Amino acid sequence: MAEVYRIFGSEMSPYSVKVRSYFRFKGVPHRWIPRNAASDEDYKRFAKLPIVPTVATPEDEGQQDSTPILERAEARFPEPSMHPSDLALAFLSALVEEFGDEWGNKLMFHHRWYADVDQAASAQTLARLSLPDGTAEEVAERTKLVRERMTGRGHFVGSSDANAPLITGYYLELLDILEAHLRDRKHLFGGRPAFGDFGLSAQLYECSVDPTCGGMMRARGPAVLDWCHRMMEPRVDGAFESWDSLKPTLAPLLAYIGRYFLPWSTANAAALLEGDPEFTIELAGQGYTQSPQKYHAKSLAALRARYAPLAGDVGLAEILRESNCLPFLKPV
Repeated sequence: MAEVYRIFGSEMSPYSVKVRSYFRFKGVPHRWIPRNAASDEDYKRFAKLPIVPTVATPEDEGQQDSTPILERAEARFPEPSMHPSDLALAFLSALVEEFGDEWGNKLMFHHRWYADVDQAASAQTLARLSLPDGTAEEVAERTKLVRERMTGRGHFVGSSDANAPLITGYYLELLDILEAHLRDRKHLFGGRPAFGDFGLSAQLYECSVDPTCGGMMRARGPAVLDWCHRMMEPRVDGAFESWDSLKPTLAPLLAYIGRYFLPWSTANAAALLEGDPEFTIELAGQGYTQSPQKYHAKSLAALRARYAPLAGDVGLAEILRESNCLPFLKPV
């Protein structure tokens, strides 16, 4: 039996670096194993789906899906906790984690595979990661295949010519909000990383290494960039703050979530229920159209289930009401 966890992942996968960041924070013994031809046979023993990250536990159990991986590990290694003791703040952190996984990924994936410069850079990086000892000719051929495959997947996140300026606007607005919030604190909820930090920072870290989003972040979000890198080796540098101290700059992030992410996620779930091939939702006065995706609906249901036991918390309800998040979290 292995004595450590094994993380089969990729440096270009936000969910992989999210899991690795968490294991580093916890000090849990683990090995990072880049998924390529050299590791494929071992990887296939644990992967039910051909995705990363895939984690092999010390008991030789395979785990996939970054959020359940973190939650299972948190139950096994509770200290240092990634959850504020205040239940309202803990839920807000979980809301940000979900937002990072689902909406943050939309911003990252669209930009990574939309413009020519990003396609070329990302495809070549992925090709080299899969062929670490490949010749120039082999890497060039793999780059071409990767680019063809990945540029055909933009519809999963709503990437299109019509949506492109909207998604860039969403990204820049998010950078500005986070820059104000992180300018004078280490992490989203204070001096130590929370669940929400792991979900959102991983997506934005991937943004930071790509030409277009990385340039925008360096120009408009230097504190965000620092946070992304800090979250690659996270540690406890202080306490979680109270809502009163967080509110001036965290409330705008929650309002952003209530303005874009939760309305979009709710519309996606409704479209799936109706069997619609695509849906259009008005976000901040502009129509956004894409095909519905099943996983987003599943994760919205899980978020609502997480909120249900806290529905009687008057203080939390008021925070969610002020940010326009509350209507989307009630069971349907």
